[in-house]
Amino acid sequence: MTKIVRWNPVVRRPVDLFNEFDRMFDRPTMPYRNAENWGLALDVIENEDGYTIKASVPGINPDDLEITLEDNVLTIKGEVENDEEVNQEQYHLRERRYGSFSRSVRFPVLVNSEAVEASYDKGVLTLAVPKAEEVKPKRIAIKAN
Repeated sequence: MTKIVRWNPVVRRPVDLFNEFDRMFDRPTMPYRNAENWGLALDVIENEDGYTIKASVPGINPDDLEITLEDNVLTIKGEVENDEEVNQEQYHLRERRYGSFSRSVRFPVLVNSEAVEASYDKGVLTLAVPKAEEVKPKRIAIKAN
């Protein structure tokens, strides 16, 4: 019977998958303490009229988010509170993030900062950012004689 192995290019030899799994639980878990260690997941969609930005912010109260648009740069800031520390149990895996975060997007064309709309549903923040009128395509009427 053939063993399942994973190739490790650093060691230049096959690594036993089961030994690698055991080593994963031997390492101490490190919570994400630094905001630079994680970013806010975004989708940025463009159409003729503007941009739609979707940000995954589960578990965050929308009132705790700060959204600014200055000099064509949209910034979303917030903070995820840390759960109370567990002193008597031992974590085997701790991946949920906490701490402050900030994410900025620079738009390649002018946008209308006065008409930005924000909504929040099921942990997803959606921003509608319209393009400025002067950069939208304009249809030119033809005068016939």
